[in-house]
Amino acid sequence: MPRVMRAEACFAAEALDSGQNLGKNRAMATLRARTHVLSMVRKAGLPAAALILMGFFGYYAVLGPNGILSYRDYSRQLEKRQQEFVALDKQRDELKNRVSLLDPRRADPDMVDELARKKLNVAHPDEVIVTLN
Repeated sequence: MPRVMRAEACFAAEALDSGQNLGKNRAMATLRARTHVLSMVRKAGLPAAALILMGFFGYYAVLGPNGILSYRDYSRQLEKRQQEFVALDKQRDELKNRVSLLDPRRADPDMVDELARKKLNVAHPDEVIVTLN
């Protein structure tokens, strides 16, 4: 009987040892797979990051708020603002002329008469008032 027990013990020890070897083999395989994945990430990481960065800048160069496609909108806004500027410049010149006509040192009598009648709501008896508003 001791021989049988010894054989069983030997078989159990071999089974444990082979189980440990399987566990070690699996651990080594997992470690190799992780190492392989890490080396691939290290090799491809920098080019991938560069591609992502270039894509980001390319997107904003074309579709961003200051990109190529928004250039047309800026051109339209510039044209519109230039037209507004011309109209405001004309209005400023007209107002500048009226101010120069009201200068107390050399006032235009017709302008003074027009303003006095408008402000005081006065008219001669023989005049007819036509409002254009």
